[in-house]
Amino acid sequence: MSAAASSSPESSPANSSPPLARRLGLFDATMLVMGGIIGSGIFINPYVVAQRVHTPALVLGAWIAGGLLALTAAFIWAELASRMPQVGGQYAYLRESYNPLVAFLYGWVLLLVIQTGGMAAVTVIFSRYFLDLTGIHAADWQVAIVTLLVLTLVNCLGVRAGGTVQSGLMVIKIFAIALLVGAGAFLVHGAHVQWTPVLDQPLSSGLLTMFGAAMVPVVFAYGGWQTASFVAGEMKEPKRDMPRALVLGVIGVAVLYTSVNYVCVRVLGVDTLAHTPTPASAVMRIAMGQRGATIIALGIAVSILGFLSQSVLTAPRVYFAMAQDGVFFRQLAKVHPKTRVPVAAIVLQSIWTMVILLTGSYEKILNYVISMDAIFWALTASCLFVLRKRAMQSPASTEEPAFRVPGHPFTTATFCTACLAVVAVTVYKFPGNTVIGFLILAAGVPVYYLWKRTSRA
Repeated sequence: MSAAASSSPESSPANSSPPLARRLGLFDATMLVMGGIIGSGIFINPYVVAQRVHTPALVLGAWIAGGLLALTAAFIWAELASRMPQVGGQYAYLRESYNPLVAFLYGWVLLLVIQTGGMAAVTVIFSRYFLDLTGIHAADWQVAIVTLLVLTLVNCLGVRAGGTVQSGLMVIKIFAIALLVGAGAFLVHGAHVQWTPVLDQPLSSGLLTMFGAAMVPVVFAYGGWQTASFVAGEMKEPKRDMPRALVLGVIGVAVLYTSVNYVCVRVLGVDTLAHTPTPASAVMRIAMGQRGATIIALGIAVSILGFLSQSVLTAPRVYFAMAQDGVFFRQLAKVHPKTRVPVAAIVLQSIWTMVILLTGSYEKILNYVISMDAIFWALTASCLFVLRKRAMQSPASTEEPAFRVPGHPFTTATFCTACLAVVAVTVYKFPGNTVIGFLILAAGVPVYYLWKRTSRA
């Protein structure tokens, strides 16, 4: 075990700040899991999937497969969380299972591209919906900056304030998706779903490659469950509630996602869906006219805002943990004495998001986020093999986890393999973008050793 793992970040004697406040319960954590997954992807990505596979069975099969993959991940992260309910979540699992360098590289790409690039992109999307709905004359970037400033301020007021706002937005988001599903299922007559043929071509390597390509936007839409683990150190009962929240949240999202795609295929048909970049709006316009399109546009805007709120709340805890380990700016390890949150870490993430937003580089960044995410999902899942082996070697000193992955090691190995398959597909389909992602990852190695040397000095 690494030296950094010998004590939890929030109780490190080197930390002169007050500890993070434990104020989040099961409902808050479940809403964080769902909020970290559901953004704008489910309202747009169905048409991308329909472009890559061409029958209802394959379209829905991709989303069901994505849900099963995400549920497997939820099981794995649930056991990891019950074994190590620490601030930083995935960062802490990598640090204690492998090496502080591996954990640093995760935090490095999380800050530079994965989290902030995604936040910048969805903030612009929110701004466009907001301007269309309100009729206000302003630039996209102006609304985006104000939105980030407001959410940053709310989350700097305390984890309870941030959690309450996030939970409220998530409830509205669920209602909007339920309205879309209900309208598409009950207000539109004459279904387009034809379940034959199940496949549009013979089973072959080409078909498997197409299905794999369809899985890329699906995996992107399901990503984000892991971010809730970042705030384990601020939960009242992390060993008990975090595993439950992960499983409940992912199951809830899988049901919502599959239902949305069913009504999109039912109302539009696969061919029309493949040529409809805004399928949710198209379904609501058919079901309820222009009023329906306006309602779902409002729902999409709230959904995006909820995703942003969750991102501002959770990811800074990783940078906080990195600073506690002495491999990042020391100021980020400080907790505000009144609000009991890492204000500097929250502000840093928002500032870098604004930089990406103003430079317009977020569209390029999103092209290589998936490969980076999938690599660290596989690495993090493999931590379970390390931790279980370590527990078997010293059973007397290891507390039995509150949750265990069903079917381990087969389910865990399957998830790791699936993640690596997604990486392989992205390398094959988008080699240039993947290379850029790996270069950013590799750049973190000298930075880590430079920071360690500076920290010792």
